[in-house]
Amino acid sequence: MNIKRLALVGVPILALAAVLPLSATAGGAQHVQWDIISLAGGAPPGPISAGGHASAMAPGGDMITLTGEGTFVAPGSSGGSSAVTGGGTWETSSGSGTFDVTGLVSWAPANHQSATPAFTDNIGDLSARTNGTAVLRVRFSDGQSGVLTVGCHGPGAPPGIIEGIATTKGFKTYYETEEPEPGVDANRTLFHILK
Repeated sequence: MNIKRLALVGVPILALAAVLPLSATAGGAQHVQWDIISLAGGAPPGPISAGGHASAMAPGGDMITLTGEGTFVAPGSSGGSSAVTGGGTWETSSGSGTFDVTGLVSWAPANHQSATPAFTDNIGDLSARTNGTAVLRVRFSDGQSGVLTVGCHGPGAPPGIIEGIATTKGFKTYYETEEPEPGVDANRTLFHILK
């Protein structure tokens, strides 16, 4: 009799517990677009467009250069979806190919970018530009896997965020980022929070 009573009370509670996390997470998830960008002239106002390239160096001097873009859904505080799209191209001294994003490891938004200096943004809404860091799992066309760190340290960003990319490819760590230079169209990234 006690087991029957427990089942009558317990089953509805378990059903409610299974539904609650879904509604709590839906409000906290962020849809984010990431791009390795091209900044015409290497300075404001740009324009900012997709299709740029960024590089990082491994110990010993080997360089990797990536192009790429994609989207991810960052889970809310209770967990949730980490759906991803995107990829790009890679090139090192020993080869080249493509890569696909296979998962989201982490997303740490910092703040919305300041309105000055003024940019022309051909990718998304200027008010959606966000500083932060994303870590993505990637699979390279030569069969190796790794993690790609995309950091955006745009206007108004707090200290501590890289601008550009760092990655692993197999056992090799390309973690010395190439800093963007004024007047040079390279080594820049951008996040947009999608609505």
